Amino acid sequence: MSVETAGWPRADVIVRDDGSGQVTINGQTVPVYRNSLGEARSEVMRLVMEFSASVGLAVEVQALGPEGPTGLTVHPDGRVVQDGGAGAAQAAQAALPQSLAQPVAPAQPAHAVPVHAGPPAAGPGAGAAVPQRTSVMGHADQPGAGQHAAVPNGVGQHGVSPHGVGQPGLPPEAPPQDPRDPQGPAPQGIPQQNVPQQDRAPQRPGASFGAQAPGTESPFRPGHDGGRRDNRRSFLVQDRLDEPATQGVRGVLARVGLRVRPGETERAERADEQVVSQHWPGPRTISIVNGKGGAGKTPATVLLSAVFSSHGGSGVVAWDNNQTRGTLGWRTEQGPHEATLLDLIPQTEHFLGPTAQLADLAWFVHHQSRDRFDVLRSKPMALAHEQRISSEDVDAIHAVLAKYYRMIFIDSGNDESDPMWLRMIDHTDQLVVATSTRDDHAEAGALLLEALANRGEHMADLARKAVVVVSQSDPKATPADLRRVAQGYRSLAREVVTVPFDPAMVDGQLVYRALRPQTRRAWLAAGAALARGF
Repeated sequence: MSVETAGWPRADVIVRDDGSGQVTINGQTVPVYRNSLGEARSEVMRLVMEFSASVGLAVEVQALGPEGPTGLTVHPDGRVVQDGGAGAAQAAQAALPQSLAQPVAPAQPAHAVPVHAGPPAAGPGAGAAVPQRTSVMGHADQPGAGQHAAVPNGVGQHGVSPHGVGQPGLPPEAPPQDPRDPQGPAPQGIPQQNVPQQDRAPQRPGASFGAQAPGTESPFRPGHDGGRRDNRRSFLVQDRLDEPATQGVRGVLARVGLRVRPGETERAERADEQVVSQHWPGPRTISIVNGKGGAGKTPATVLLSAVFSSHGGSGVVAWDNNQTRGTLGWRTEQGPHEATLLDLIPQTEHFLGPTAQLADLAWFVHHQSRDRFDVLRSKPMALAHEQRISSEDVDAIHAVLAKYYRMIFIDSGNDESDPMWLRMIDHTDQLVVATSTRDDHAEAGALLLEALANRGEHMADLARKAVVVVSQSDPKATPADLRRVAQGYRSLAREVVTVPFDPAMVDGQLVYRALRPQTRRAWLAAGAALARGF
C-alpha cells in the first residue's frame, strides 16, 4: 500500500471471464452478474466510483481479473490512478460507460500530491468545521470514521481537499446540484444526469452501492453496519445460470471443454421448454377443433399431448370425443387391452368415489410408452348410433379425467351441432384450431372462430384466445402457402404457429421423438403459445 493511500477505504474487486464478479467494501460483498467480462468490469468500477463519491474519499482498489492482480486508486472526482503506472488504469477507465469516463491520472509520488490551500485564514474563522455534504446515497455525511470535523486551511486528513484540487488562495467552487436530491450537491466527476438508466446502480436490495432513498444511511459508510440484516443478499437466492450451449458451433465448443453460452436460437427454445414444463393449479382442458375432416386435429392432439408430457411430466391424457370413427386410437400406441370410453362410462361413478385409485384407470386408458401420456379411445369400428354419447356422459368422463389428470387434450369430431361437441366446449379452457394449407380446411376453421365469437361470452372468449396451428400436410405446398394461411388467421386468434411438412406425420402411429428436429421445434412453439394462455 502506498503512502498516499494509507488509511483510505479499500475495495477488493474480482471479475471473471463469464461476466460474474464481486465488490467487497467495509466487509460487505455485492455480487455482480453481467453478460461479459467487459460489462462486469464496467459495473464494478461504477460501484466503486459511486462509493468513493458518496464518502468523499479516495478508495484503494485491489482488483483481480483474468490477467492477474491490479492495484488502483479511485478518487471522488472520478480520477483513476494505477499504483505504479497508468496503463492498467486506462484500461479500467475504458471499461466504464462513456458518461462516467474521466481522464486517467498517472500515479504520482507522495511529495507531488496536490494540496488545496483553501481560503486565506481570517482570524477565528480559520479551521472552521467542514460543511455537511449530501452524498450520492442521499444523506448528509456526518464527521466520523475516515473524516474530521475540523480541517485547517481546507486540507483533509489525507492531504486532499474534500472538494478536489483548487487554486491556491481561492475558495472552492460550490459543487453542482444533484438532480436526484435538490437538498445537496452531486459528487464531482460523476454527472449522473447524463448516465443512461442501464448504467446506473441496480436497485435490487443488497446488490448495489448506488443511490439510497433520501434520509437513509449508507450501508457502506465506514464504521456503520448499514443494517446488514436487511440489505445483505440471501444465500438462498441464486440467479439462474445458463447451461452450456448444446447446438451449433457453440455446442461443439462446449463439448470440447469450453464454457460457451447458448445462442439466441437455443435460448428461445429453452424458454419455450420452460413454459410448457410448468404445472398450473387445477386441471386444464384443451379442445382441438375444425369442422372439416382431415384438417389435422388428431395429429395436433397427439403431438401437443406429447409436448406437455415430455417436458412437464405425467398427468396428461388425450381423449377422442368423436362419434363418427375417431382415429385417435389408430394413430397412437395400444395398451394390453381394447377398452374405449364406452367401457369407462359405466365406471365413472366408481372413479369419482373415495375408493378409486389412479392405477385402476390403466384398465381403460392406453399409455404411450415413448411419449408418456395416456389415451382414452373411442370405438371407430362401431356405427355412430351404437356409440351415442349424451351431454351427461361427457360431463361424467370429464369429471373423471379432471380428477386424475392435470391436462386434458380433446380430439373433437366434425359436427359442431352435436351435443358431444357443444358440451366439450363448455368444459374447454383453451381452444386450438388445427388446419392444413388447403383452402377448404383453412376456411372451415376461420368460419368456426367467427361463429364462436357470436355465441355467448364463454365461446367468444375461447375464440379470442385461440391458438391456430397450420400444418403443411401436403409435401407440394410451399412456405409461401404456410405464410398465406397463417396471415389470414392473425386477426382471428391470439397466436398462429406453422408446422413444416414431415413424412412421420402422414400415416401410422404418431411419435413426437420420431419427428424431424425442425418439426419438433415447431410443435414445441405451438405448445408454448398454448401455455401462455393458461
